[in-house]
Amino acid sequence: MSTATTRERTAVFEARGLTKVYRLGEVEVHALRGVDMELYESEFVVLLGPSGSGKSTLLNILGGLDVPTAGTVRYREHSLTDDDDAALTRYRREHVGFVFQFYNLIPSLTARENVALVTEISPSPLPPEEALELVGLAPRMDHFPSQLSGGEQQRVAIARAIAKQPEVLLCDEPTGALDVQTGVVVLEAIERINRELGTTTAVITHNAVIAGMADRVIHLSGGKISHVHDNPTKVSAHDLVW
Repeated sequence: MSTATTRERTAVFEARGLTKVYRLGEVEVHALRGVDMELYESEFVVLLGPSGSGKSTLLNILGGLDVPTAGTVRYREHSLTDDDDAALTRYRREHVGFVFQFYNLIPSLTARENVALVTEISPSPLPPEEALELVGLAPRMDHFPSQLSGGEQQRVAIARAIAKQPEVLLCDEPTGALDVQTGVVVLEAIERINRELGTTTAVITHNAVIAGMADRVIHLSGGKISHVHDNPTKVSAHDLVW
């Protein structure tokens, strides 16, 4: 029995018929075309597909950063598609951590201070020091972004995302701006968060190698899910073959 199957007990997300159409003047761009999917508690999912396949749009809707043109998405028993802007802001603040390709750290603040910005607005946060320890940056917490490598800055961004103890961690091409060796270190940090905190984790990538880490891999193409497969045996980030 695969790891994914053993974890499929409680759905964190349930999406049905998700459609997203962007209008650019006279042109309609169909980013999603009727997507049905679930994400389950504590699982590690990779959303895999080429540029323009709808991965980021789907992640943004799950994270409450965007709303669908049609269809529904539920977070546990709560319908996100019924929420107004204020409710979506509250949902993002209380339940979701985001990691993007670019780190978006404040240059004038140390690593510790960048993480502390999130903990100040969260109901039950991790101490910044503990979040940075989880991503292996305890010795660097008083350094400014300009004193950190790209991989270290991305790990600060991960620490910031998980410091509010979100139930869900959504990562959009978290290694896209990094070389392979540095990317592995960042993936190890994400892997550790999923394993030790039980955070439901979804990672967007166009790199098929990363799919080996996942409990499940959801393949997207042309705004649709082309297929889904379970990994009977997960590969650790350290053991990925690039």
